[in-house]
Amino acid sequence: MTRSKLFSSLPNLITVGRLFLVPLIIEFIVDRRWTEVFGLFLVAGVSDAVDGFLAKRFDLRSELGAYLDPIADKALLVSIYIALALAGVLPNWLAIIVVSRDIMIVGAVLIAAVLDKPIPIRPLLVSKVNTTLQIAFAAGVLGGKAFGIDFGLGFQAMLFVVAALTLASAGAYLAQWLNHMGH
Repeated sequence: MTRSKLFSSLPNLITVGRLFLVPLIIEFIVDRRWTEVFGLFLVAGVSDAVDGFLAKRFDLRSELGAYLDPIADKALLVSIYIALALAGVLPNWLAIIVVSRDIMIVGAVLIAAVLDKPIPIRPLLVSKVNTTLQIAFAAGVLGGKAFGIDFGLGFQAMLFVVAALTLASAGAYLAQWLNHMGH
């Protein structure tokens, strides 16, 4: 691979690296290695920012990257919520809501494509806020575990805010999809 080809592939290589972190992060959560998992979560977050910066700044955007980046982000976030629920840190119902929303969205896109009514994929504002809060909450939970911080009622409040926004996001996408499919 030439140097210029390697550079043009760098954002995608970083994204693939983030995907490879997912099993390690899950293993660390299961093993309750909170400091390590928090560190890896930070590395994943920085790598997401770096690959996005490189793609935009040096015009290295690619069709592959447009698919890989959100897949890596969702794989990381969904895996963290599932692993934290399995470890007893988060309630199962929250992981179920987070995972169900994403399965619903992917299912709706696939159904629309199969029925030859492809739906444009545009993140809604509620979805952007939801994802930001899901990430912040996961970071807070992992950081709290890593540094022995008990957030008490703040944890409970954020738990319900994340759940409510996840449901609101799912509802907004469902309404948009139903409207699209009805035409």
